Amino acid sequence: MFDFRIVTTWFDELLRVTCGLSNFWTVLIECVVVGLAILLAYALLAIVLIFMERKVCAYFQCRIGPVRVGWWGTLQVFADVLKMLIKEIFAVDKADKLLYYLAPFLVIIASVGTFSFLPWNNGANILDFNVGIFLVTAISSIGVLGIFLAGWGSNNKYSVLSAMRGAVQMISYELSLGLCLISAVILTGKMQISGIVEAQTGPWQWLIIQGHIPAILAFLVFCIAGNAEANRGPFDLAEAESELTAGYHTEYSGMGFGFYYLAEYLNLFVVSGIATTVFLGGWAPLNIGLEGFDAVMNYIPGIVWFLGKTFVVVFLLMWIKWTFPRLRIDQILKLEWKYLMPLSLVILVLMTICVAFGWTFTING
Repeated sequence: MFDFRIVTTWFDELLRVTCGLSNFWTVLIECVVVGLAILLAYALLAIVLIFMERKVCAYFQCRIGPVRVGWWGTLQVFADVLKMLIKEIFAVDKADKLLYYLAPFLVIIASVGTFSFLPWNNGANILDFNVGIFLVTAISSIGVLGIFLAGWGSNNKYSVLSAMRGAVQMISYELSLGLCLISAVILTGKMQISGIVEAQTGPWQWLIIQGHIPAILAFLVFCIAGNAEANRGPFDLAEAESELTAGYHTEYSGMGFGFYYLAEYLNLFVVSGIATTVFLGGWAPLNIGLEGFDAVMNYIPGIVWFLGKTFVVVFLLMWIKWTFPRLRIDQILKLEWKYLMPLSLVILVLMTICVAFGWTFTING
């Protein structure tokens, strides 16, 4: 498969050798370029996901969805972004100004931070540390602070109640997410995200195949817990309009609200991307040990594999949202603490036993 390190090495040599820049300026320019690429990809994916959500929602409700602005409604999202950018940003009386203005930035920082760990292609890892899985879970937990501080800083009783719901839900489901990721670490023996993907590049080596029953269960639990972590339906009780108006971001307007709106959809993509990376091979193609078939699969760029598998998971999570009714807070917590959490521990034990006794599936076993 194409190795993106060819491009990054060429760009580095262009700056150092051809342009004769020092190490400081070379690193600075490379960081700026990478940062702009992250923000551009973040914005474009948000537009695609919002449009996709509206069309999927319309399909499940036997409607058409946005069709008037642009061909087939493709410019509707751009019109909404423009409206959001020019809306007045008002201040809330008696609000804690520091917490009120800080909260949206914490949410977007956590979202962009976890987004930066996704491996798009072979050699196209933006952030790739040897404890990558640990850092992903650590950075994603910052989003809890952004949600809680938004409700507390708004000085609104509905926002406070929503923030408390959102915080307790996200903290609870982080445990199941972490245990599922630990199961994958046990199976691959790696915490580096690129290493986890590389461990899935052989024939029939995707983790849901290698780890068979424990890995499949871990994937399902991860998707359910990830949906709750992203505050998506049916776990969107923190934004229950009939009870809490708009939830923790009720008092936000303009881009303050826009940050929360962006983070919700990109968190959906991040959860799906991590599920794809850890359990579905990431950018690795589906190889089955047949030379001709594998050669054709390897011609497909890694970024196509990654985005294709990720959007399949995104569609499944959207399907869940528009199929099941919203749960009550006691049902949400009961699902985690009485079912998913014990199941995650069982999965962890089963995965450990399978690895210890060599009961994993390989092309030779």
